[in-house]
Amino acid sequence: MNLGLLVVFAIAFVASWWFLDRQFVATARQDVLQNARIMMSAANAVRVYTAREVLPAVQRDNEDWIAPVTVPSYAAQTNFRTVRNDHPDYTYKEAALNPTNPADRALDWEADFINSFRNTPGQTELIGERETPSGPTLTLARPITIQNEACLTCHSTPDRAPARMVAAYGAANGFGWRMGETVGAQLVSVPMALALRSAQANLYSAMAILLAIFVGLMVALNLLIHAIVIRPVGLMSRTATAVSLGQQDAEEFPAKGRDEISELGRAFTRMRRSLDQAVKMLGD
Repeated sequence: MNLGLLVVFAIAFVASWWFLDRQFVATARQDVLQNARIMMSAANAVRVYTAREVLPAVQRDNEDWIAPVTVPSYAAQTNFRTVRNDHPDYTYKEAALNPTNPADRALDWEADFINSFRNTPGQTELIGERETPSGPTLTLARPITIQNEACLTCHSTPDRAPARMVAAYGAANGFGWRMGETVGAQLVSVPMALALRSAQANLYSAMAILLAIFVGLMVALNLLIHAIVIRPVGLMSRTATAVSLGQQDAEEFPAKGRDEISELGRAFTRMRRSLDQAVKMLGD
């Protein structure tokens, strides 16, 4: 019985390990993704504030381009560079295939996100994972698509762009953009190592609890079976052996309770008494 239970538990233990591992990792991934979405919302909040509040205030008395504090993407990325002082593995970047600022040029893996958005119009979000020196990292990407004609003032042709912007960044980059074109992507990268370690720790704790429950059940079950089944059956077996050897003084089986073993004991006692009477009748 113990061997059978052990086999069943081993199968259940392996299946539980596989299932819980997938569940805990999925939960950890969702937590990391939620953090990435919060970071994305914070970046967009900085962009909106810069466009609505900072730009009008700075240009109130100056119609020319004020570089670069009035640019929403610059403000958002500068804000998150400050965040990286405390969390160096968290990054936010607005990468473009043809950016005005060379620092915003997309790396190969960033360009893959941008090209995916360009090749699949209507796609609003992509999620990817990659290995970094600090461990696995989840990246949340959203497209940057030209939806405002005002953007083309700075990015259509150099002759239309503000003179100060051309002087700051040159006339070779950041031009030729078109209305409705996806030119880049917002990319938030969040490390997964801590969340995955927490998921692994939770998995080990859950499996340790499951193992402890099984061991406790096995001990309790064996004690109950010994008390309820094995000990009474053993006593019945010794009594039956003594009776079969003709020992008239063999102790009777104490049949108490209403369970099956007690019923069997009472039946055995009746059979023994009937046998004793039959033996006495034959002797007479």
